[in-house]
Amino acid sequence: MVEPGETAFKSTGALWLLPLGEYLGFPVDQLNFMACQLFALAAAFWFRLYLSPSHTNPLVRHAVATLFGIAILIFCFGWYASHMLTVVVGSYLIIMKADINNVHRYTMVWAMGYLTVCQVIRVYIFNYGVLSTDFSGPLMMVTQKITILAFQLHDGKSLTQVIRSLFLQRPSLISYLSYNLNFLSVLVGPCSDYKDYIDFIEGRHISSRLHSQTRNGHNGYKKQGELSPMRAVCRKLLICTGCVLFFLIVTRSLPVAYNVDPDFVANASFLTKLTYAFFSVQASRPKFYFAWTLADAVNNAAGYGFSGWMRTEGRKKTVTFIVLQCLQTATSYKTFIDNWNIRTGIWLKMVCYDRAPRYRLPLTFVLSALWHGLYPGYYFTFLTGIPFTIAARAIRKSFRHYFLGSKILKLGYDIVTWAATQLAICYTVMPFLLLAVEPTMIYYRSMYFHGHILSILAAVVLHRKHNRRGHSASNSPSSVSSECQPVHCNNNEADKIK
Repeated sequence: MVEPGETAFKSTGALWLLPLGEYLGFPVDQLNFMACQLFALAAAFWFRLYLSPSHTNPLVRHAVATLFGIAILIFCFGWYASHMLTVVVGSYLIIMKADINNVHRYTMVWAMGYLTVCQVIRVYIFNYGVLSTDFSGPLMMVTQKITILAFQLHDGKSLTQVIRSLFLQRPSLISYLSYNLNFLSVLVGPCSDYKDYIDFIEGRHISSRLHSQTRNGHNGYKKQGELSPMRAVCRKLLICTGCVLFFLIVTRSLPVAYNVDPDFVANASFLTKLTYAFFSVQASRPKFYFAWTLADAVNNAAGYGFSGWMRTEGRKKTVTFIVLQCLQTATSYKTFIDNWNIRTGIWLKMVCYDRAPRYRLPLTFVLSALWHGLYPGYYFTFLTGIPFTIAARAIRKSFRHYFLGSKILKLGYDIVTWAATQLAICYTVMPFLLLAVEPTMIYYRSMYFHGHILSILAAVVLHRKHNRRGHSASNSPSSVSSECQPVHCNNNEADKIK
């Protein structure tokens, strides 16, 4: 339990919940976050029912969403909320004044530069954030929104004038503030497209999705009367409750820091260390699941997040951070990454992976690490992820087709690849949780750097094998057509759960 004076010194946000935090043993910042997200959930229902776009001017909806969002920032972070306001206003000036050909570059430099400076101050001046309220989460979300809008504005310049007017225009100040600082996503996200958000505020969000599905052969208009967020919200709140219980009962009994405990490192066997690492990392995930799922519920409660009807059972699809079933049953490294923090993955793909002329994978991982912050553990994680990703692709391409002829073989393959994927994820993300260099090196030395060695060997050996195959195949008449065949990720779980 923390001391009252120490907690007050650490937090720049409101201290109204400090007595409750001392009683429960939780930092006041975490209680402020919970209180604001529960307020946002209640406000989202009110926003949908009493400020419906059918009888409320969009300007009013923009203003209310923005004011609630700024109030939440001030309550949680105090004067640190000025950082979010500064970067948003600065980026708006860039968007309005900069040439459309360079607006995405200027905005990216401004937003990422400001975020990086704040991360440097928090990590290295305030001693790993111990003496400072962690305001990086909202700033990271704002950075995503700022840059994705700027890139969309830049991409829209190549369209015809008519299509551009329908696609995206430079935003007004109130709509820009509302998009970046609205109470639905100001703390956690997710980062949605600007056009989708404006459609939501103006009441076109659902109808545009249904119209899109109607054009694709899905008669969504007949089901418009069934649209209600209650089922999705209740399901996600139930998941949140389970995550809280799991955290209180399991996560606290399996601390990640024990992986680098001197006695444990010195006396435990390799298999014991591997087993504990697996379960401790698995136990650390529910805190992320909780925050993201609650954020999804807040957006859904306001009527935001509908993305069409599922092909089966007439159920709705909603935009989400994660797909829990796919994460827990992932049989490939790519499947796990694709379903973890989905909107951030989309952002990274749009602003970096799809645009980099060379070294797309390393550059994307470096950008992801820089966006997360300057803790050394982040860079260990994302740099380690590069050989793991390459090796996973090569292994899947080399061996998977041998196991598709029989259900028994396929089941055995899925079990082995599931275990390998989960262990690889645990090995990769351990530095992300340990943060600092010293504990990271203690952990990797205790594991004999086996993940690095095996992934690099697999990537090198199988890459050479594929190169030899490609060289021999280039002499055959069918080489051109075979090289043009796209490579698909076999994400069976993701295909079932949309």
